[in-house]
Order: sequence, then structure tokens, then C-alpha cells
Amino acid sequence: MSNKSVTTPSAESLAETARKESGKGLPPVHLWNPEFTGEIDMRIARDGTWYHEGTVIERQGLVRLFSTILKKEGDRHYLVTPVEKVGIVVEDAPFVAVDFEAEGEGAAQMLVFVTNVGDHVLAGADHAIRVESDPETGEPSPYLHVRAGLEALIDRKSFYRLVDLGEHEDGWFGVRSDGAFFPMIPSEELPAG
Repeated sequence: MSNKSVTTPSAESLAETARKESGKGLPPVHLWNPEFTGEIDMRIARDGTWYHEGTVIERQGLVRLFSTILKKEGDRHYLVTPVEKVGIVVEDAPFVAVDFEAEGEGAAQMLVFVTNVGDHVLAGADHAIRVESDPETGEPSPYLHVRAGLEALIDRKSFYRLVDLGEHEDGWFGVRSDGAFFPMIPSEELPAG
């Protein structure tokens, strides 16, 4: 039996460590592998809203801070510091792409997305766009890879704008950015007209 004391992880201790690490850009969470210290009552809803103990986290700066220490391992999401690793609930993707700018056209087109936590992401080979369809309704859910396995759900208005920029390639309808083509739907499944 171990005499090692286990402290209950808290949002405050995580935020304090994140503040200390955030002065130099994104913290190196990919290098941090502390032991699992438990679950924390934190949830990210499908619309990108963060909750702690059932209450919306209103301070956008705090949400941004927590987003910088988010890590995905397998199908689980964690907030990590060099000494803590706590499980949180993510209903879909941890981020939402709320807008994008398109520059150039054709093969030179660049799509730069902005997430709900202020990340700017250039879609391309390292930041792919993918679309999943609900097997029952056929409703598309488009995603953008942000970093280290973490994705952003592309919001509806941005997805409609992407569709307007779409083109056909090798039997697929999709979009192009930074030299990469991202298929969204088989061309034959598009309505005529």
C-alpha cells in the first residue's frame, strides 16, 4: 500500500500551471505524460461552450487558457500539466471553427480558419478537413484538424461557404487549400442542378 497522498485535481490548479506555461506560445503538452490524477467535472459541449461543475465558464480568457493544455489520447480528452492529467468530457470536437478567410483561387487557394478559442489554422496537409455523415439522417458534420489530434467542428455558416468554393476532382466534390484537396461528398450524391 502506498502512502503517497493524492490531491483532487482542481480547475484552479490547472489554470495556474497553464498561466505559468503560456508565456511562450502553446505549452508543449505533447511532451507531458504525468500519471492520471482523476476526473474533473468539466465538459465541452458540441457548440464549443465550456462548463465547469455544470456552470458555463464565462471568461473567454480562461477558456483559451484551458484549451492550450488540452490533450487527446485515444478517444479521451484530458487537461494536462507537467504533474497533472485530468479527464474531461468532450461531446463532439473540443473546438468550433467559427469563420474562415479564403485567399487565392484554384490550386493556390488558402483557407485560414478561426476557432472559438482564437486559434488560426491554415487548412492543408497537416490540418485536414474531413466530413462525416450521420448514418441515419445523412446530415454532414465537417471537421478541421487543429493540432495533435484535436479537431474543430466547422460551424454551419462556414460549411455553407466552403460548399460555395467547392469543386469536383476524381469523383468527389470538395475544397482545396494550401495545395491539398479535401473530399466532402461523392460527386454522384450531389443533387442535379
